[in-house]
Amino acid sequence: MASFDPRLLRDTATRSQRRKAVDIMNAALEAVDPIKAIRHQVRLDDDILTVGGRAYDLSRYQDIYVVGGGKAGSSMALAIEQILGDHITAGSVNVKYGYTRPAEIIQLHEAGHPLPDEEGVKGTEAIIRLLKRATKDDLVICLISGGGSALMVAPAEGITLADMEAFTQVMLSCGATINEINALRKHCSRVKGGQMARLAYPADLIALLLSDVVGSPLDVIASGPTVADTSTFADAWGIVERYGLEGQLPASIVERLRQGRKGKVTETPKPGEPALEEVYTHVVASNEIAAQAAVKEAKRQGFNTLLLSTFVEGEAREVAQVLAAIAKEIRHSGRPIPPPACVVAGGETTVTLLGEGKGGRNQELALAAAIPIAGLEDVMIIGLATDGTDGPTDAAGALADGTTVARAEELSLSAQKHLMDNDSYHFFEALGDLLITGPTNTNVNDLILVLVT
Repeated sequence: MASFDPRLLRDTATRSQRRKAVDIMNAALEAVDPIKAIRHQVRLDDDILTVGGRAYDLSRYQDIYVVGGGKAGSSMALAIEQILGDHITAGSVNVKYGYTRPAEIIQLHEAGHPLPDEEGVKGTEAIIRLLKRATKDDLVICLISGGGSALMVAPAEGITLADMEAFTQVMLSCGATINEINALRKHCSRVKGGQMARLAYPADLIALLLSDVVGSPLDVIASGPTVADTSTFADAWGIVERYGLEGQLPASIVERLRQGRKGKVTETPKPGEPALEEVYTHVVASNEIAAQAAVKEAKRQGFNTLLLSTFVEGEAREVAQVLAAIAKEIRHSGRPIPPPACVVAGGETTVTLLGEGKGGRNQELALAAAIPIAGLEDVMIIGLATDGTDGPTDAAGALADGTTVARAEELSLSAQKHLMDNDSYHFFEALGDLLITGPTNTNVNDLILVLVT
């Protein structure tokens, strides 16, 4: 279970409600713990490995390699080691700095996220070397989780790491969705968009996914390194034009996309390619599982509950307005559910940077919600990044209630000014209402709670 900052519970007036919120969040995180999720869906009986609904006779394989990347990579690696033990020949998995658990056989390479770095390149090259060793008599197990796009970095020919760093900075600040960002990433990489499967071919490949993408589209999670890519160079160029990025992206990336659109660069693997025929992909945990667990715990605590959606997207501050309106309606009319009410939602919002402050999409959502619910008793809105890291901060999100704006004013803080400067982190830090969990070693998008007691 995550260890939330104890300052969240210091306010005696709302302590009971806050404690319930913490319990609900912990139940959601517990449900998507990678070790439990994998051990629930992967088992070994004698030499028969069962993954989901498919069985593999390990006696027919000469070597078994484990590769992958993502914020949940170390937990997933540990789970596979616990199941397969010395059946594993070798392994290499990239994880975010600090997101490590001890592994004995599989090498864990710590690397940068959300900005790729040199350690990510080194770790990905180690993965590529293992994949190139695989033959038709071998089995490759690929562990993929959120954050894998930045952590597994192998720039295409002519593109440098510095180019990819600049690309990432531009894409994270332009308001593009993760699907759009990953469409471009796949066409600037040697491993994304099904190209890892190309490297592993003709070995059998099992891909275990921890989904951090709305709706769990397989080719978007960590930029789909083992599955057919549904996007094309033409799609990627369309995104560049949509956001007016031609003059902002590095010249090497713009040129590659142009050449690809003209058919002068090999496309990413598409359905029907032989390298994808022996790939089995299985999602072991997702945002929906976390959201369902939150609902279950809320019911246990006596709340009337509603799972609103696990497809929430859009600008964080605009989504916040809708959530605040739902809270007001519950309080006013008891619709769509009467108090005590807990509305759960999941997904991933975006933030278009307008100021120079510090924060993340969940903190910004909470700050934007604090303004319209100001003065309302027994109303609370929470945004939580399930990986424990919201944007470039050490917070997983923030909690806003009807007293947030007034308490801030007592400290001479303006909620509106901090929102305009995208400075939600320092706002909630002063109030003690940041969600500080540390690395959770999982990653299934964001959870949003609306509580009306």
